[in-house]
Amino acid sequence: MLDFSVTFFITVINILVLFFLLRAFLFKPVSKFIQDRKKKIQDDINRAEKDSWDAKKLLEQYESKLAQADADAETILKVAREHAQAEADKIREEGKADAERIAAAARARIENERRAAMALFRAEAAVLVVNAAGRLLKRELAGEEQLRFAREVLDEIE
Repeated sequence: MLDFSVTFFITVINILVLFFLLRAFLFKPVSKFIQDRKKKIQDDINRAEKDSWDAKKLLEQYESKLAQADADAETILKVAREHAQAEADKIREEGKADAERIAAAARARIENERRAAMALFRAEAAVLVVNAAGRLLKRELAGEEQLRFAREVLDEIE
């Protein structure tokens, strides 16, 4: 029995030594490796969450800038349309003013030509009246007399 107890005791000591050796050389490094790996994975997860958050912030900034650019473009287009409309109105007004000026000049020219034609008509009418009156009087008026008589007739007509 003694043999059994010594063997048992040696086996227990061997198991304890093996346990401490395995714990020192295997369990601690494996536990440390697992802890390091766990920490690295957690750091990667945290970094990925931070990168995701940063990406969301950048996306919001880009969307905001894009919206601002759209608003700026719309403002620029609005100003350009207003400027084009103002320019078109200005050109239209200048065209109307030119047309009115040309029409006024034409009316003035027509009026001058009408007056000139009326003066010519009066002069010719006076000559005809004088000739007719001379025939009625059966005499022919002399040059000075004819002009005086024509002026008198014209004055009466006016």
